[in-house]
Amino acid sequence: MVQLVANVVPVYLNGEFVSLEEARVPVLDRGFLFGDGIYELMPVYGGRLFRFDAHLKRLARSLAEVLIPNPYSDARWRQILTELVQRAGGGDRLIYWQVTRGVAPRDHAFPIGIEPTVFAMANPLPAPLPEQLERGVRAVTLKDIRWARCDIKAISLLGNVLLRQQAIEAGAVEAILLRDGYVTEGAASNVFAVLDDVIVTPSKGPALLPGVTRDLLLELIADQGLSYQEAAISERTLREAQEIWMTSSAKEILPVTVLDGEIIGDGKPGARWTRVHHSFQDYKARLRAGEVG
Repeated sequence: MVQLVANVVPVYLNGEFVSLEEARVPVLDRGFLFGDGIYELMPVYGGRLFRFDAHLKRLARSLAEVLIPNPYSDARWRQILTELVQRAGGGDRLIYWQVTRGVAPRDHAFPIGIEPTVFAMANPLPAPLPEQLERGVRAVTLKDIRWARCDIKAISLLGNVLLRQQAIEAGAVEAILLRDGYVTEGAASNVFAVLDDVIVTPSKGPALLPGVTRDLLLELIADQGLSYQEAAISERTLREAQEIWMTSSAKEILPVTVLDGEIIGDGKPGARWTRVHHSFQDYKARLRAGEVG
């Protein structure tokens, strides 16, 4: 039986559940020295893991791309993260977990014979603010300065951090990134736009992270019978969009109503966003009831 301790935040570190205050990682861990590792971020609704299989598949792919061995089987990952949520008290959570290459003397070359470092924590899941859903949010466009393999969910996020900070300092919630005149994604989100009554999101590829929430939204959009495409979005068409949305595990689906100081559409969350947002909330309710995974 899982023992809960009041006011203690549990984490998982290399085979043990300990408090956040007790968790320690050696300074020679390659995650600390090089950002040499992979991470995942997954919501939990009512104590139930959100699209766990999709998150685990993405983790495994990213690990394989950077040649870090996956330390656990799928069943073991599920066991660890489920127990972590239980120890945290259940409810709505946001699980962060990462795997680094491990601890070794500092050298760019891969070390031989070391074990990956595994860390996971389950924090409370922040809900979108009511005013953000009622009025939408501000975003800015910025040049995408990140590396060429954004499809790998690496812990080395300095480019994303700098871009997101620029957005915050400009009074915006998020930065929408442009590369060679086309939208890639947000600093910490995927991007959707309604163009000529069609919902469009950039196609998957090395320039953007394949978002789990993004993929679910495409399923929900298809179920609603709405027109959609996975296709390139130019900077010009983005600025002419009827609606713009940002999606992620933490943001869910946020409507953008002001871009670079200019009003999008009529300045209010659009009709298609409203339909898809309601569909997403219904999915969450079914997940809490154990009807979907």
